[in-house]
Amino acid sequence: MSGGVDSSVVAALLVRSKKYDVTGAYMLNYDNNLPGSESCWLPDYRDALRVAAHLGIPLLKFDFTKEYKEKVLEYMFREYELGRTPNPDVLCNTFIKFGSWLKKARELGFDYLATGHYASVSVTKPFKLLQATDDNKDQTYFLHQLNQEQLGQIMFPIGKYTKPQVRALAKKFDLPTMNKEESMGICFIGEVPMKEFLQKRIPPKKGKIILSSGEMVGEHDGLPFYTIGERHVGAKTNDNKPLFVIDKKAETNELVVGFEDDPMVWKKETTITNVKWTSGQTPKFPLQCEVRLRHRQQLQKCRVEQVGESIAVNFSKAERAVTPGQFAVFYKKGECLGGGVIL
Repeated sequence: MSGGVDSSVVAALLVRSKKYDVTGAYMLNYDNNLPGSESCWLPDYRDALRVAAHLGIPLLKFDFTKEYKEKVLEYMFREYELGRTPNPDVLCNTFIKFGSWLKKARELGFDYLATGHYASVSVTKPFKLLQATDDNKDQTYFLHQLNQEQLGQIMFPIGKYTKPQVRALAKKFDLPTMNKEESMGICFIGEVPMKEFLQKRIPPKKGKIILSSGEMVGEHDGLPFYTIGERHVGAKTNDNKPLFVIDKKAETNELVVGFEDDPMVWKKETTITNVKWTSGQTPKFPLQCEVRLRHRQQLQKCRVEQVGESIAVNFSKAERAVTPGQFAVFYKKGECLGGGVIL
């Protein structure tokens, strides 16, 4: 129970079903530890307490700050320092929510871990990770690295609902969080600008901003603070057309920018590594399926092939801003097959 609307409704649905003995749990994964200020997690914890009291269930609190720092934050900082753009939400789900937390739940004798994710799991083996009814809220992208053991021990009770329906249920159940707004920040850290958060660990290192022609058009603060495909507001050309980040040259500390139609912005293929298949079995190649390169991106047709120890992904149409460090996630007929890290 994160203190948000979705997990509050999940708890209410399970309690009202009368099929389960329900206990709530709050995960403490990050603490800003600022002297003289309230810890960033306290408001959400209070909301979770209020919901648990309203439903008449106990609420446990687990401290996974050590595990989160080691398995999520350290990885995130490492990747940014190398010039890539990682996705901490994927790692948090794999190693913390359905890693450390699931392990703790099993140790305490619980049969299932239920969360407020928008997704579904099939009821028979091999377990399938299925897309949510609400396409706009589907979170299978963040869950694609879960394995068969994990999928067999988790429940996603709101996977068949749309967000408006969940909001309506929260009001119907008169939950204390029914009017709470969604959090859109970094997983468990909050709505902090990514650059501001990274600068706590990564020092600025200024360098040239150049066009693909080599012409210098500005100065950047450090390659880790920029993402392929994002609009760059600092660099300017004579015609003042908007510029976008299209490459990061670590060897020369140069940030390459270009216009929306620059060929370097678009790619017909990419390579991924560290691939996980939710079925636990490598599919037969070549695999014709669909791919998503970022959360909420419209699914795109692709052809997937094994090339040595890596996976080659050929897009049916050129894709914009294929970003190293992000995840390419595969789908077929509503099932999330798995995915890996873009090189």
